[in-house]
Amino acid sequence: MNGGLKLLADKTILVTGPNLAEQACTIADEAGYKIVCSPPYPDENTLLSYIERHDPVAIISRMGKITDAALKSGKSLKVISKHGAGVDNIDVNAATRRGVKVMRAPGANAVSVAEHTLALMLATIKRLIPLDASMRNGHWEKASFLGREVAGMRLGLIGGGAIAVETLKMAKGLGLKVSVYDPFVSEEYICSLGAACVKDLDALFRCSDVISLHCPHTNESHHILDSRTIGLMPRGSYVINTSRGGLIDEEALAVALDNDHIAGAGLDTFEDEPPKDITSLMRSEKVVLSPHVAGVTEEAGSRVGVLAVSGVVDYLDGKHIEDDRMVN
Repeated sequence: MNGGLKLLADKTILVTGPNLAEQACTIADEAGYKIVCSPPYPDENTLLSYIERHDPVAIISRMGKITDAALKSGKSLKVISKHGAGVDNIDVNAATRRGVKVMRAPGANAVSVAEHTLALMLATIKRLIPLDASMRNGHWEKASFLGREVAGMRLGLIGGGAIAVETLKMAKGLGLKVSVYDPFVSEEYICSLGAACVKDLDALFRCSDVISLHCPHTNESHHILDSRTIGLMPRGSYVINTSRGGLIDEEALAVALDNDHIAGAGLDTFEDEPPKDITSLMRSEKVVLSPHVAGVTEEAGSRVGVLAVSGVVDYLDGKHIEDDRMVN
């Protein structure tokens, strides 16, 4: 039950980030809400100042963390809508204690993230970045280079949600053999997509030439890729992450890259965002990096923004929100 939270016009929706898709802004405006954007990745003090100044009824969570202190300062705050699917940057327990609903916008950026996943995989396996750098330095490495064919490689997906499904479809088009581990998705569904369902996570690590992460970051999945599970992977295999940085023990991955157990990694997410220092992973020519932009496309931004804002408007208007979108 949403409680019929009908509001007067000109209430504020705070976006934790510098912008929001034009279509999403239009939805808010037509419903009588004012959009206020914060700087990118606002720290706690900056976010507190914006909340205290604008007293938002809703927050669209894009960048940075929403802490208990921020929630406490939101006198009129009723709902937080994640601009995407993962809510690990929101203190959901604190929101629940304070009566603030949390919702998400799953699936709206799935195609864009899947495309980026495949782009990182191809760039990493084909060593496009170091080859490009070498040529720009005047070298021609054809005589010494030996690449690897992607078709026929074994791709293991950890997670079977919307992004993983789109990745699976694209990967099969490239000729990869796909296996999926997700205890919350039925074996029948995974098999219907033309993939193998693996019930044991360790078995997935052992039988995959490429591991791609597509699961939320929780206490249970924290460092799901660590020195032990990396050790299960075949020597010369690859790691791709367009999900959440906390899924990987970055020090363990760096060691595995240094000793050639892992041949390469494509990373769009990191434990610290933005990173405070240049890490050993960032220095490695075996790693292809991007700054958590897999879902940042014009098309996905519009879909996610519309879903996030329309969810806020509907919730505050007392309308039903689909269960899979509600977090608490």
